[in-house]
Amino acid sequence: MSDTSATIKVGSDNHQLQVKPGSVGPDVVDISSLYRDAGVFTYDPGFTSTASCESKITYIDGDEGVLLYRGYPIEQLAEHGDFLETCYLLLYGELPTESQKTDFDHRVTRHTMLHEQMARFYSGFRRDAHPMAIMVGVVGALSAFYHDSTDIADPYQRMVASVRMIAKMPTIAAMAYKYSIGQPFIYPRNELDFSGNFLNMCFAVPCEEYKINPVLSRAMDRIFILHADHEQNASTSTVRLAGSSGANPFACVAAGIACLWGPAHGGANEAALEMLQEIGTVDRIPEFIERSKDKDDPFRLMGFGHRVYKNYDPRARVMQRTTHEVLAEVGLKDDPLLDVALELERIALNDEYFIEKKLYPNIDFYSGITLKALGFPTTMFTVLFALARTVGWIAQWKEMIEDPEQKIGRPRQLYTGATRRDYVPITSRK
Repeated sequence: MSDTSATIKVGSDNHQLQVKPGSVGPDVVDISSLYRDAGVFTYDPGFTSTASCESKITYIDGDEGVLLYRGYPIEQLAEHGDFLETCYLLLYGELPTESQKTDFDHRVTRHTMLHEQMARFYSGFRRDAHPMAIMVGVVGALSAFYHDSTDIADPYQRMVASVRMIAKMPTIAAMAYKYSIGQPFIYPRNELDFSGNFLNMCFAVPCEEYKINPVLSRAMDRIFILHADHEQNASTSTVRLAGSSGANPFACVAAGIACLWGPAHGGANEAALEMLQEIGTVDRIPEFIERSKDKDDPFRLMGFGHRVYKNYDPRARVMQRTTHEVLAEVGLKDDPLLDVALELERIALNDEYFIEKKLYPNIDFYSGITLKALGFPTTMFTVLFALARTVGWIAQWKEMIEDPEQKIGRPRQLYTGATRRDYVPITSRK
C-alpha cells in the first residue's frame, strides 16, 4: 500500500486505521483500536489474513515459493551450512563467525545429557505409547528439573533455556524411540556433531559399534534445517500464545509439540508415505489421480499443495535431491515408492487440474520416504519434526518475550449462541 492509513466505514462513521509496512511482503492494517473506536471486531477464522505479531525471523512468499530465515534463502542454508549454524542464525539474527560458531557448538554439546532421574520418567509410559505422547510429557517435565532457567524476565536464564532445549531435544527424542522398541538408552557423545550424535543415540546398541554414515548424517542435518522454522504456523502460534501468559519455555514448547502432533500439521509426511504405499506401483497411479479429482471420493493426494505456498515449496526441491542421495546410499535406488513419487510429481507439474489448483509437491511428499530409508518408523516422523522445529519455537518465544508491545493473547469471537435468559427450576421445565 502506498497510503499510510486505511479507512473502514462502520454504519455511518468512517474510521482511520494505521497501515504498517513490512520490510518485504504485505503491509498490515492495524486494527487494534477498532473495537474501542467502532465497537466491532474483525472476523477471520483460522487467522489467514491476520498478522498476530511483528517478527524478524522468517519470511515466506507463498506465491513465489520463497522461504527466508533472517533474510537467507532456505536453499543456501541447507546446501552450505549445518543445523547448529541455522540455530544460531534464528536465535541471534546473524550467521556466526568462526569463533562464535565454535562457542555455540560447544555450549549445545555440553547440554545434551538429561538429568539422570528423567530416564525413570520414561518407564511410567506404556511400552506401546506413541513417541509424541512421550515427547509432550517429558518436555513439559523439564521445568521440574531445571529450575535455574525458568525465569523468563532474566535474559541469562532465557539464553540458558534456549540452549538447553536445542541440546536436549535430540536426546529426549532418541530415548522415546529406544523406549518404544525396547532397547537401552544410548548416551550422547560429545565428539560427534549434532546430527551424527542423534543418529548414534537412535541406532547404536551397547553390544557393537555403530558407524555413522556421513551421507545419512548430512541428510538428517538438512532435514533439520528445512524444518527449523516456518513463520506463524499453528504450533509456533501455540508456543507464542502459551508464552504470552508468562509460562516457562519448557511448558510453551510442550504445548507446541502437542499442536504439531495433529495430522493436519506435523503428521502430513506420515500421511504422504501411507498414500504412496496405498498406491503401491506406478501402473495404479492413473486410478488414484482420477479418484483425487472426484469430489465424491474420500481419497485425497497427500503431500501436494500447501496452506501458504501457491507455488513450488522451495524446501521440496532440496528434499527431492536429499531423497535421491539417501536412497542411493542405502541401496534403495529402485525403491518402488520413489518411482511412484516421481511419477506423481511429473503428473502434478503437468496436469492442468493440478496446475489450475496449484497442487505442487511439498516437503512432506519427499521427507516421509527419506525418513523411512534412514530407518525411522512412521511414528517417529512427527517427533523428528518437533526436534527440528524446537529452535524455531524458541527463537519465536524469545522474540515475543523481548517485544515491548507483547501482551497476553486474547482472541475475540462472533457470538451466535442464545441471548440472555433466566434460570428455570427443574420442576418447571418442559
